[in-house]
Amino acid sequence: MSAASAPEDRLPRDFRLYLLISVAGATVQFGQAVAVGWAIYEQTGTAMALGLVGLAQFLPILFFFLPAGQVADRFERRSVIVVSLVLTLLATLLLAVCAGLHLPPGWTYAALVLTGCAQILNRPARDALMPTLVAPARLAPSIALATSLHQIASMAAPALAGFGLALFHSALPIHLFNAFITLLALGAALAIRQRSRGHAGVQSGGRMTELLAGFTHIWRQRLLLAVMSIDLFAVLFGGAVALLPVYAKDILHVGPAGLGLLSTAPAIGAVVAGLFVARRGVALDGRLFLGAVGGFGLMTVIFGLSSAFPLSLAALILLGGLDSISVVQRSTVIQQGTPDTLRGRVAAVNRVFISSSNELGALESGMLASLTGPVVAVVAGGLMTIAIVLLAPRVFPELGGMRPTSHDPDGIS
Repeated sequence: MSAASAPEDRLPRDFRLYLLISVAGATVQFGQAVAVGWAIYEQTGTAMALGLVGLAQFLPILFFFLPAGQVADRFERRSVIVVSLVLTLLATLLLAVCAGLHLPPGWTYAALVLTGCAQILNRPARDALMPTLVAPARLAPSIALATSLHQIASMAAPALAGFGLALFHSALPIHLFNAFITLLALGAALAIRQRSRGHAGVQSGGRMTELLAGFTHIWRQRLLLAVMSIDLFAVLFGGAVALLPVYAKDILHVGPAGLGLLSTAPAIGAVVAGLFVARRGVALDGRLFLGAVGGFGLMTVIFGLSSAFPLSLAALILLGGLDSISVVQRSTVIQQGTPDTLRGRVAAVNRVFISSSNELGALESGMLASLTGPVVAVVAGGLMTIAIVLLAPRVFPELGGMRPTSHDPDGIS
């Protein structure tokens, strides 16, 4: 490599700061999930209480995702991210108070509602900012790199949280550590030099029209609708992760440290798959996308039926790798098919799709497990995911035309 080419190969400074914010966010999110899930299950002993954890985080996303997307398109995105990180810090400190004072679960749910508010403000702004920090030709590998680093953090955080719970017998140290990580992310956000402009056109054409512009764009771009819908329903029904505290305590009998390892396993697979995609590249392919989602469902079934810890870990590792492939394919389709003036609102709709599958999937799994038991809930969800993949080509024939494009919706260079 010549000296002249080095600046082109080096990651832009602001994108490196963006990656730091993304890694910090994943660290806090996944460490918090283990700490809160174990604490809630210890306090209540019911799968339904775990489902309410997802509901508490989903409700603010449901009510605020439309204005959050408009905020990401109207206002300077770095500033929006800063505000969201301040809210995250407050929520994390409230969780620390809950753990330290052994407050009733209602206080924990309140902190999770605040967490949901922070997430729906943060992610559309982050998703819309990222394509402005890299050249269009580097977008797909940059998404893969960001996904891989996000997954590395999501791999380390649950394991550390699980061992922290086993060591300290309290979630307090975990929440204090998350508060420190959030402060680092806040510093990185403040250091970003890139100032994304607000788009004045967001206000032209009526408030409701502009609020719904993200939905309208996705509905008209059938390929976007296809990949987002398939992912939503697949993860909605394949929500095995929500019941990991039940499996760790009552089925596999591995305690909080084992819960940390189980929570880490999907990220291990996701990191391996993501790094492969980042280095070697994987072209957009509808068959590959559907195969990855179908494999996700199959691994969910295997995990649900397993009572052996090594097999459960292996199934979750493969599940995470397959999920990572589908995420990179979906994210690339969304970024390539969305102009910059709509990225915030499309990202907000995408965020509510993701949250619907994750948080509502947790609620669905908790409710079904409380009625039928965890094994039936997980296996049934995996089978539903496989059924969705089998039906998808008939509902969305556009998947057959899923391929890479050099189209640059907003002329970013």
